[in-house]
Amino acid sequence: ISFPWRIKAEHHFSASLNLSRNYVSESEMCKLESIPLDFGDYHPLKPITVTESKTKKMNRKGSTSSTSSSSSSSMLDPLSSVLDGTDPLSLFAAAADPVTTDSTRKKRDKDDSSAVGSDFEPWSSKRGDILARYTTTEKLSIVSGRKATTTGSAVSEKVRTRLEELDDLEEGSQKELLNLTQQDYMNRIEELNQSLKDAWSSDQKVKALKIVIQCSKLLSDTTVIQFYPSKFVLITDILDTFGKLVYERILSMCMDSRVSLPDNFSPESVNDTAKETCLNWFFKIASIRELIPRFYVEAAILKCNKFLSKMGISECLPRLTSMIRGIGDPLVAVYARAYLCRVGMEVAPQLKESLNENFFDFLLTFKQIHGDTVQNQLVVQCVEIPLYLTLYSPAIDWILQCIAYRAPEVLLTEMMERCKNLGNNALLLNSIMSAFRAEFIAARSMDFIGMIKECDESGFPKHLLFRSLGLNLALADPPESDRLQILNEAWKVITKLKNPQDYINCAEVWVEYTCRHFTKREVNTVLADVIKHMTPDRAFEDAYPQLQSIIQKVITYIYDFSLLFSVEKFLPFLDMFQKESVRVEVCKCIMESFIKHQQESTKDPVILNALLHICKTMHDSVNALTLEDEKRMLAALINGFIKMVSFGRDFEQQLSFYVEARSMFCNLEPVLVQLIHSVNQLAMETRKVMKGNHSRKTAAFVRACVAFCFITIPSLSGIFTRLNLYLHSGQVALANQCLSQADAFFKAAVSLVPEVPKMINVDGKMRPSDTFLLEFLCNFFSTLLVVPDHPEQGVLFLVRGLLNVIQDYTWEDNSDDKVRIYTNVLHLLSAMTQEAYIYHVDKVDSNDTLYGGDSKFLTEINKLCETVIAQILDHLKTLGKEETLKRQSQLALHFFNTILAHGDLRNNKLNQLSVNLWNLAQKHGFADTSTMVTTLEYIKKRSKQPEMSHFTDLALRLPLQSRT
Repeated sequence: ISFPWRIKAEHHFSASLNLSRNYVSESEMCKLESIPLDFGDYHPLKPITVTESKTKKMNRKGSTSSTSSSSSSSMLDPLSSVLDGTDPLSLFAAAADPVTTDSTRKKRDKDDSSAVGSDFEPWSSKRGDILARYTTTEKLSIVSGRKATTTGSAVSEKVRTRLEELDDLEEGSQKELLNLTQQDYMNRIEELNQSLKDAWSSDQKVKALKIVIQCSKLLSDTTVIQFYPSKFVLITDILDTFGKLVYERILSMCMDSRVSLPDNFSPESVNDTAKETCLNWFFKIASIRELIPRFYVEAAILKCNKFLSKMGISECLPRLTSMIRGIGDPLVAVYARAYLCRVGMEVAPQLKESLNENFFDFLLTFKQIHGDTVQNQLVVQCVEIPLYLTLYSPAIDWILQCIAYRAPEVLLTEMMERCKNLGNNALLLNSIMSAFRAEFIAARSMDFIGMIKECDESGFPKHLLFRSLGLNLALADPPESDRLQILNEAWKVITKLKNPQDYINCAEVWVEYTCRHFTKREVNTVLADVIKHMTPDRAFEDAYPQLQSIIQKVITYIYDFSLLFSVEKFLPFLDMFQKESVRVEVCKCIMESFIKHQQESTKDPVILNALLHICKTMHDSVNALTLEDEKRMLAALINGFIKMVSFGRDFEQQLSFYVEARSMFCNLEPVLVQLIHSVNQLAMETRKVMKGNHSRKTAAFVRACVAFCFITIPSLSGIFTRLNLYLHSGQVALANQCLSQADAFFKAAVSLVPEVPKMINVDGKMRPSDTFLLEFLCNFFSTLLVVPDHPEQGVLFLVRGLLNVIQDYTWEDNSDDKVRIYTNVLHLLSAMTQEAYIYHVDKVDSNDTLYGGDSKFLTEINKLCETVIAQILDHLKTLGKEETLKRQSQLALHFFNTILAHGDLRNNKLNQLSVNLWNLAQKHGFADTSTMVTTLEYIKKRSKQPEMSHFTDLALRLPLQSRT
């Protein structure tokens, strides 16, 4: 590469920057003159010492319930960590709150221990699943009541009118909407919910009650039976809204002097008006003639019993439980019990007897499912018994969840006995395993397997029971002596399944159990069985989520990849992922696990071949439509793999791996960048091993590494990525005594500078490139100090070429970066005039050694200095306009400091130039006074050093101008 060497010596003045420097003595002087730093006691990473207040001991056990009125939350007081001694808010609370007696404290602890905590899965989390699972394509019907109007001013007339309206509602003054789709039905229910709120807000309480009664009646309709669970969810949403409105209405009437009742209020603190209103609501509900509406509406406002009596709720729950016994349809009855349990857990979770009674009542009536009435209904609606039984699952699961919450282990034993008495009904057995703690189930795994074997499936298949058992065993470990027998018993049933979807749903669960407790032999057997079942008719295409889950579980428990890839069926298992998007996600999952768990570098050929194939799959998925974030993620995973590959001292094998990786991952630029850095690091490791004394073989190897980088860099698109890699690779080549290769890198960098655009893309935003170019050139200048001149290229050929490029580069009109670069060039040229450079590259002779302070060499440097200074002064002249005077002042002071640090001020012309620059910096009042004072003090201090007397004269010639 040739350069037009156009920078010539233009003798504007004979100034010199060849100030002789003694770097060692200057370094020692800096140490002596350095100001000691006092960091004090504070440090942002210092741990905070927390002082806990002992003024009052708060004996409230924490409970995270948001529904129980008797629960309270315990949390660390944030003020206790920052206040010394006592917390003023705690002192205030101690003064305001009476002293808690032992009896009160025990009662409070008992209430809190029975409250519902965050470990209880709320009904709201199940709502969406039920609505999504239980759907229908059949037409539905809904009853819409007529709009009610009330007239009359006398109290007796008003009461009579309301009673007549309730009678009208029950006696058939409704219109029925037929042939509604499921979505129309749901929209209509939502309209009724909104109508309820509107009626309440407009003080039409009777209309609101009528809407609730009307909706409750819908729960007695099972004409579209497969939609009933979803209908229950929609209707109970309205009931919940109504119950909340009534409770808040009565609570607002209890406010005294604008102070509301506390959460744990007693009936004695409720005023007569609120009690009368509460009783009025219960009387209205008692007048409802039909059982189902009366039950649901009273259950919805069960919480309001708190206003009347301490024992109100505990008395109502058994009565409502008994009411359900009058419901003939077993499906309707079990959902009524589920709603009562739900309300009971919200208002009185400590009353476990009512929960148990509901479940035991259900067990007594369970035989109705197989009765003629239900069977005839299923025949009419063309519903099979297996589908019908699944309709019970949400209700039974919820009832058992309420019963099993914080229940002792003995209760599970009782439930198992009752289930056996019913012939080990599969539906009940499944709900029991889903409700109780996994530790209890795992400890009785063999008992459950025995019950599953003997159970009456009644349309509920056994493989679902094994799946439920497997879910528990994924959370808790069974006795060690039973583990293999459990797996054998379960897999005997699973492997016989003919339906691929049923099979994979069970296998997905039991793969985790196998990985947790057994060796690779068992895991390999299970994977082989999955492949056998899912390959025919390409059944795997419909089971990608389950197959992905299996892969995730395998790599979670077998994170030793040498062991993982020794599982023979693992890679064939991956071949089932033939859909590209799914295959890439699986590959990403495997690579994330490798990067997370692989602690040491590897050269295992099995691991390398497998992971190269996986990384290749990820790389080949990149196309023109791939998002940049996705590219970055894939590149990061591949780079993580590349960094973990090491062949030790076999450097040639390491380089061969990098060459292969370059050919495989050529479309991801960050991967190519990483490969260049890795190869440069490989060259430096070779230098370290050889201690800088390369043999013929290692020298050839290092040149091969350099060639790899020189070939790869041009394929990159980022301009500054290429510039920095050229510089970095050139430094590596120089450190390994590859001088001609280093010159090639540096020439390539110089040739690339003119291509730098004015704006570049940085993190998706367009930014000016001047700052990045200035940073690169400063680093480049630091390297050029130690680069020896080529014998055939002339003195400072790289510096001259770079200066020509800088001169021709088109800079922004309002930018001073060109002058700042020139001042950095002066720093470089000054350092080049020293007899011994401040730093060297080991075993590389720099120009201080090659030229030995030759006068012709120094003359060339001085000529370059004069030319650069002339360029700087010309730029300062162009800043003489009013709008650029501040920039002129800043640059003048910057240039003055450069001369002060690097120039020989014994030269009269250079001395006079520095005085002129000082005056120019202050001329128009834009100079920072404190900076000027500090600079002048520095000059006076230097004048006291040996052989620095000329600084005394300079200080006298530098006046400080007042801005006033």
